Amino acid sequence: MATQNETVFYHDTNVTVTPVRYVTQSNTYAVRNISSVYIFEIDKSRLKAVLTTLLGIPLLFLGDLFFVGIIMILLGIWWFISIKNEYAVRISTNAGESDSIVSEDKIYIQKIANAVNEAFIQRLRKKSLL
Repeated sequence: MATQNETVFYHDTNVTVTPVRYVTQSNTYAVRNISSVYIFEIDKSRLKAVLTTLLGIPLLFLGDLFFVGIIMILLGIWWFISIKNEYAVRISTNAGESDSIVSEDKIYIQKIANAVNEAFIQRLRKKSLL
């Protein structure tokens, strides 16, 4: 993690951001190798939920399967509503782009992205002073 003389821009159980490194549960990135950081929205497919709903509609007209149709329609609607997009801190390095951490909580992802940007900017300032 951070050494004693490193400023910590962000820290929780999954992430630590300092001017030198950005640490997630699965990777450690050197801030000097990060060329950009931004929030990326990952759209979740709702196709299966829509198909479940649409397949339930004809069952409403098949007498014995009326209640099966109702259940499929309600399940499809609930499924559609419950699907949430995810957000990622996407970083670009000399090795390419990667989603360093992913969550449904956009505010959490924003905090991490802001911290990585702060670390990146501080690193650039120190470099320009040398």
